[in-house]
Amino acid sequence: MTGEVPKEDGGAVSLEDLRQKMVDFVKERDWEKYHSPRNLLLALVGEVGELSECFQWKGEVPKGLPDWKDEEKQHLGEELSDVLLYLVQLSHYCGIDLGKAALRKVHLNAIKHPVNRYIKSIPEEENKKSDDVDDDDDSKITNQDNNNGNGMTENLQN
Repeated sequence: MTGEVPKEDGGAVSLEDLRQKMVDFVKERDWEKYHSPRNLLLALVGEVGELSECFQWKGEVPKGLPDWKDEEKQHLGEELSDVLLYLVQLSHYCGIDLGKAALRKVHLNAIKHPVNRYIKSIPEEENKKSDDVDDDDDSKITNQDNNNGNGMTENLQN
């Protein structure tokens, strides 16, 4: 890896691309000895704090950040990237395929929060699959999936 900033080619970047880049980056610097799950989690939390500072004192911010300067958006991108890269590394060191885990979580959230509960104009037959899930069968959702998507944990035994 060089110190050059890579040119954006417009192509999609996968989580696997990022994971492998970070494995190489860490190995080249002999940092593996410092990268335990605990240390990576603490570093991730620190980066989330830095990301939060980008929004501090700005009040409610509209989508697209129309009032932000280019430098502020660039800094935000850097902080978002730090969070993503630590998350990718943490999942790697924990042996979790982050892409698969995220897709599974989206699926579990779709079961837990069927569209017809939120959009009343959807015909019932379009949401039949969601309705077929027994609300009392929590075996499909484990404790690690006990997050309502808002960052708040809720009781699955409603």
